[in-house]
Amino acid sequence: MAKYGEGDKRWIVEERPDGANVHNWHWAETDCLPWSKTFFTNSLSNLTILDGEGNLHIKTKNVEKVDGEAYVNVRKGKIIPGYEISLSLSWEGEAKDGEGKTLLKVDGSVEIPYISDENADEDPEVKVTVKDEGPIGKTLKHAMLTKGKPLVLQKVKDYVQSMAKGGPAKDELETKKLAPKTSNNNSNSAGVSKEKIVVEKEMKKEGKKAGKKGFKTITMTEKFNCRAKDMYEILMDENRWKGFTQSNTRISKEVGGQISIFDGSVTGSNLELQEAKLIVQRWRFGSWPDGIDSTVRLVFDEPEPGFTIIKLTHTDVPEEDRYGNATVVENTERGWRDLIFNRIRAVFGFGI
Repeated sequence: MAKYGEGDKRWIVEERPDGANVHNWHWAETDCLPWSKTFFTNSLSNLTILDGEGNLHIKTKNVEKVDGEAYVNVRKGKIIPGYEISLSLSWEGEAKDGEGKTLLKVDGSVEIPYISDENADEDPEVKVTVKDEGPIGKTLKHAMLTKGKPLVLQKVKDYVQSMAKGGPAKDELETKKLAPKTSNNNSNSAGVSKEKIVVEKEMKKEGKKAGKKGFKTITMTEKFNCRAKDMYEILMDENRWKGFTQSNTRISKEVGGQISIFDGSVTGSNLELQEAKLIVQRWRFGSWPDGIDSTVRLVFDEPEPGFTIIKLTHTDVPEEDRYGNATVVENTERGWRDLIFNRIRAVFGFGI
């Protein structure tokens, strides 16, 4: 993830004298880390977890830190959030006997080491610790895990959804949508109208290039020092997939058979198979909106023995996931390059 403020300056909006970014045509970047700290402080501080159930009383205290980076980019009205943050908060617990007398009071902490837009559809790791590891302390810690962790994860989901809607930039975007259109004189109106026409024409051109609205096509050409049949066998063998991805995999070698890769994050089926020549599959990511499938087409060419070229065409990739994050195409392309092709080169020694 690019750091806030380090984007390509050609796409970052410079301040205009009138402060305008017409139609959000250029990138408008907002630093969301201060807002993120406020969000988690408000949602996770003084949160009651247990209030006497099982004679246990547990609540969160304070959000101790929110570190990392978070931003929202807006271009042409499209919201693109980016964040990699960690947070920690303190909690306290008290165990009482049947008569209401205190048996033990403890302090503890909750650590979430990594919350990222790249894993927006997954629950982040949550670590719960307690300062007293005695029997009663462990009971309170277990209660915090079973009762408190789901509440904390829900607040994280609320954050992810808020960032997908623009975070602190949401109110500004809504204000721009609702603001009445005014002009000082006819010449200004004419200028804005001309600019609007130009922008709309450019958007129409982009729409024609993009093809199916809301979807993109990924194309890649990769070269390997191996026979085409070797690459075909690797991509159709679930044990080798497990080896180079270090994840659970199920791959049928039959047309119509099911596939499940990356611990079930991607599922689909085989549509067409020609040994050492062609693989066509239906792919669906778990984070995509319901009912959306994409098509993967891998064409194998071996112009000379021991040298193979693979041409990938991945069509109907949605621009946004079910949470509104507009990084699907970027993440999918990076996954093909870094998690599949480059891993195969590294593990099997097929690099060019």
